[in-house]
Amino acid sequence: MSDDEDRKNQEHKAAMQALKAEREAMMAEKTDEAPGLLLVHTGDGKGKSTAAFGMVARALGWNQKVGIVQYIKGKWITGERQFFKRFPDSVRYEVMGEGFTWDTQDRARDIAAAEAAWATSLEMLHDPELDLVILDELNIALRYDYLDIAKVVADLQARPRDKHVVITGRNAKPELLAIADLVTEMTLVKHPFEQGIKAQRGIDF
Repeated sequence: MSDDEDRKNQEHKAAMQALKAEREAMMAEKTDEAPGLLLVHTGDGKGKSTAAFGMVARALGWNQKVGIVQYIKGKWITGERQFFKRFPDSVRYEVMGEGFTWDTQDRARDIAAAEAAWATSLEMLHDPELDLVILDELNIALRYDYLDIAKVVADLQARPRDKHVVITGRNAKPELLAIADLVTEMTLVKHPFEQGIKAQRGIDF
């Protein structure tokens, strides 16, 4: 090994040792006793629901139980829906939407569907058997004012202390962002739809 390579290796080792010490000092200030977290996945980019369903798989890996309420998407058959129905003892999966708003074209019907979905969401939020609750596309229902944002915020804040919740959908309301523990915004850089390619099975649904 050359002297130059040996010097680089020693410098790298010293830098990593310093980084490890910094990391350990930071972690010493953290706690494992976290309350139930509220996570919001929003933004115009793809991946909001995909990330949430990845968390469902992660929870199942720890033998946790999960509740899922899908707003808006209606009876559209998706890969995640077909997959998670294989775990009836661990996943409660409720499809509550009437379809996309541009398909229903009926605001009263959309409001009624959203209210029914929120009632189911509340059941899950207060079900002691569920560790994680996914409220997929709730942000869309809130965006169109199908639900009262003040009531939704109050209900979320009143959930059991240990309940983790993930909310997806673009255009998340500021009131929701204010109470969230984590907010991730998916940024659209490039999408095959812009190239004239429709949603693909196994990739988009």
